Amino acid sequence: MLQRSGEIGRQRALPADTSSQRERIGTYPNASPAGQNMETRVTRRPSVTVKPPDAARADAIAQAHARSRSLGLRANATPEFDALAAADLRNLIDANHTLYHQARPVMDALHAQIVDTESMVLLTDRNGVILHSLGDTDFVEKARRVALRPGVSWAERDRGTNAIGTALVEGQPTTIHAGEHFLRANHILTCSCAPIADPWGRTLGALDVSGESHGFHKHTLALVRMSAQMIENHLFNTEFADAVRLQFHARAEFIGTLYEGLAAFAPDGTLLCANRSALFQFGAPLATLQQRGFDTLFGISFAAFLQRLVQAHANPNTPLTLTLPSGVRVVAQGTPGAAVSRAQTAWPAPAAAAPPTARSESKSARTNSADWQPTLADLDTGDARVAAVLERVARVRGRDIPVLVLGRTGTGKEWLARALHQDSPRRDAPFVALNCAALPDSLIEAELFGYEDGAFTGAKRRGSPGKIQQAHGGTLFLDEIGDMPLAQQVRLMRVLQERAVTPLGGTRAVPVDLRIVCATHRDLRAMIAEGTFREDLYYRINGLAVTLPPLAARTDLDALVARVLTLARREIPAAPARIAPEVRACFMRCRWPGNLRQLANVLRTAAIMAEGEDAIELAHLPEDLMDDCDSADDAQAPDLAVDPSTAVPEASPARLADWQARLIDDTLSRHGGNVSAAARELGLARNTVYRHLRRR
Repeated sequence: MLQRSGEIGRQRALPADTSSQRERIGTYPNASPAGQNMETRVTRRPSVTVKPPDAARADAIAQAHARSRSLGLRANATPEFDALAAADLRNLIDANHTLYHQARPVMDALHAQIVDTESMVLLTDRNGVILHSLGDTDFVEKARRVALRPGVSWAERDRGTNAIGTALVEGQPTTIHAGEHFLRANHILTCSCAPIADPWGRTLGALDVSGESHGFHKHTLALVRMSAQMIENHLFNTEFADAVRLQFHARAEFIGTLYEGLAAFAPDGTLLCANRSALFQFGAPLATLQQRGFDTLFGISFAAFLQRLVQAHANPNTPLTLTLPSGVRVVAQGTPGAAVSRAQTAWPAPAAAAPPTARSESKSARTNSADWQPTLADLDTGDARVAAVLERVARVRGRDIPVLVLGRTGTGKEWLARALHQDSPRRDAPFVALNCAALPDSLIEAELFGYEDGAFTGAKRRGSPGKIQQAHGGTLFLDEIGDMPLAQQVRLMRVLQERAVTPLGGTRAVPVDLRIVCATHRDLRAMIAEGTFREDLYYRINGLAVTLPPLAARTDLDALVARVLTLARREIPAAPARIAPEVRACFMRCRWPGNLRQLANVLRTAAIMAEGEDAIELAHLPEDLMDDCDSADDAQAPDLAVDPSTAVPEASPARLADWQARLIDDTLSRHGGNVSAAARELGLARNTVYRHLRRR
C-alpha cells in the first residue's frame, strides 16, 4: 500500500470534465490515460454541439440549484447539523470497511499535498455521509461550524448544491466554489470532489477537499480525481487478489502509475474485470470484453501467456509484451494469483541455464547471463563518443566524486551507473537505484530517507530503511534527479553534506557511506534559472558530468544489434541470429526516439515474430517503427501488412507504392475522411496515414 499511496504528487492534471463529453466507458466521463489519443476512441455518444467548458459548468450548477429548490431547500435557511451518534458512525464505517481502509493512506498523501492551505480532506459513503476527515488545525474549527465533520450528511437533499452531494448525483468530479453553493451559509467554502467506484463502476463513496473560498486553486480537482482513481486501483487489486492480474500500457513508463490498465482473469482465462484505463485501451465496455477469449484480447492463448509470465518472473529484466485487438503493442506485468500459483507445478518449467564453462568469466559469457552486471569495458562497443565517456568515468572510479550522467531517455544511463559501480572497490556492496520520476512527491520522501514505526498511517511496523540506508557502503543511483521535488532536494542536500540521514518520524541521524551517481534527461541549468532545481544541489551532484549520445548518433549499431540478439536467443533459442540487409538499412534510417530501449524492444519482438527463420526480415518489424524512419526508402519498406490474396504479384516498388496510396485513399473515402477509423481497418499507425496525406 505504501508504495502507491502517494502517487498523486507526480501525475499531471487531466482535462476538466464537461457533461457534454461523457463517454460510455468507465466511471468518470473524460478520464483519458496518458499516452492515449482522444481521436482513437471507438465508443462515443452521437455527435452533439459541445458547449465551452465554462458554459457547460454553468449549466450543471444551474441544474443543481434547480434540484435543490425542488427538494424544498431555502438558500437563506440555517442548515441543521444532525450528526450520527458515535456508535452509529462506527457501524457505518464497519459497513464501508474496505473503502475506509483503502482510502485512509491516500487521504494522508493527499493532505500532505495541500497542507497549510486552510483546507481538509473528507471521505464519504455513497449517500454523502462523512466517514473520515483530515485537515489543517486552523481550518478544523471553521469546518465544524458548517458541519464538515464525520457523521454529517452532505447529500444534496440535506445541503443543497455542494461538491460532495452534486458529484454523487452527477457521477463525475465536481468543483463548487463560494457562491455556487446553494446554501448561503456555505459560501465561505470552495470544494472539489470525485466519486469513488468499485471495480464494476458502482459508486461506493466520494473523496473531497474543502477549504476557505479565498484559497481556491484550479488544480485541486485534478489532485482529488487522481486520488480517487488511486483508491479505485487499490480496491481493484484487493478485490482480485487471488486472480491472475495484468498491468499494461503502451508506454512502459506508465506501468505502476494511475494510467496503467488493470485486468483480472480467472484461472481458466475468463476476464473477470478491468479498470477504466484498461477499458479505454481495449476500446470496448466490460460486458463486451467478457465475451471474448484471452487470445482475442491479447493475441496469444492464456496457457502461452502464463508460460511467458513465469519466464518474466524468472528474468525480471525481460519485458513482457502483448498485442491488443487494435494492433497496439503494450508492455505488461503480471501477478499469477493464488489460484494459479497453487497449480504452478503443472506449468512447464523454464529451461535450465547451461552449466558454467571455463569461459564463464569471459565477456561473452557474462553477456549471456541473466544476472549480467556490466563493466565499463562491456559498454565499449565501438562508438568514439561512448568510448570518450567511458574513459572519463574510468578516471574517477574508486574516488569519492559524484557523477552526473546526462542523456535522452533510453540512452543507457543506468547501465553506465551499474558499470561504474561494478568497476569500483564498492562492487561487493549494494547498488541501489531509485527513479525519482516514477514516485510521487509524498512517497519519494519515505522511499529515499526511510521512516520509523508510526511515522504515518499505513507505515510498516518497525519502520523501513530508505534507499540511502540500503546503499550504505555501495552506490546510490538517482535516476531522473530533475524530477525530484524541491522539498526533497533540500533534504538530499543535507544528507550529502552531513553524510547522515534521519528517517521520517525519527530523531536520530544514521551515518551513511555511499557513492552517488545521478542521471537526468532534463536541462538542470535551465531548471535552476526557473527555480525548479536547487543550484547548491546541482553543484553537489555534479562532480563529473558526462553525456551519452542518442542511438541515432552512434556508429556501433551493428555491435549493439548483435548483442541484443544474443540475449534474445537465450530466451528464444529458435530466434534468428542476424538481421537481413533490408532491416539493417531500415535501422540506419531510423531516428530511434526511444534509443537503446526502443532498439531492444524492437529486436526482441521481431525475434519472436521470426522464430525458426534464418534472419529477421522487414515483415517481422513492428509497423510503427516505419513512423520513426526517414521516408526515402518507403517503397522498399512498405507500411501495409498486405493480405496475400489481394497483393499485387511481383509488383515493382513504384507500382506497390501506387497501390498502397490508392488503398489508403479508398479506405479514407469509405470512412468519410476519419483517419483513426481508416488506420484501424488497415492496421496502420495514424501517423502513417497522415504522412500519406501530406505526400498527396
